[in-house]
Amino acid sequence: MGEITDPRNLRQLMGIKYPKIRVPREFLIDDSMLLPPLSPEESGSAQVLRGPTIVVPESPKALPEHLDGKVLLKCGDKITTDHIMPAGAFLKYRSNVPLYSKYVFNCFNEEGKPTFAERALALKAQDRCGVIIAGESYGQGSSREHAALCPMYLGVRAIVAKSIERIHKANLINFAIVPIEFANPADYETINADDEIAITDLTAAIQGRDEVTIENKTSGKAFKGKLTLSARDRDILMHAGLLHYTKMMAGRR
Repeated sequence: MGEITDPRNLRQLMGIKYPKIRVPREFLIDDSMLLPPLSPEESGSAQVLRGPTIVVPESPKALPEHLDGKVLLKCGDKITTDHIMPAGAFLKYRSNVPLYSKYVFNCFNEEGKPTFAERALALKAQDRCGVIIAGESYGQGSSREHAALCPMYLGVRAIVAKSIERIHKANLINFAIVPIEFANPADYETINADDEIAITDLTAAIQGRDEVTIENKTSGKAFKGKLTLSARDRDILMHAGLLHYTKMMAGRR
């Protein structure tokens, strides 16, 4: 018709009879392939069967009282979640976090040099924290949670950026990665990749302050970072992420 047309008018317009649909008195339901739910007693010991591509991801660890870290990457403005966690040919690995994490910031990896993931895991093995420095609009684009989940698995515990996009910021908090914004955006210029970073009293700041002092141990300089967090955000971070927080809240009921 070339325009939105009510099919009931087709008889008048084109001589096409509009079919009348008669709803049956009852529907036949074959539920032979459905299993009834287990009882509460049985469900606690039920075995969950997972295919070889499904790997249960590591849970976030509690945040350190004092962050001892290193800048794994300094990036510019408008870093998207696809820069952080590429999709396309890599998306098939999304249910296997240890494998998918190998491709975090794959676009910045250089041939013949350790990848971002390799450097991050080496730092994590030393029980130290990875830190990412970014410009404006870090985490824009799709809301994929793997852009926070996989960096968490690699030991990233803080993002320091000029600004962080809202949905990605929520995902970072859910996986116990602290979103920090430069109090003075010009301080972005004073920090470089591989700089040694320390944030004293990190958990105390998360609990009750809107600002942290970030010490660049490499340059000997310090600058302020903003913590723009709701009370719930702070609780989630202090309970090592959303799943731990939800479990804790359920236990109170």
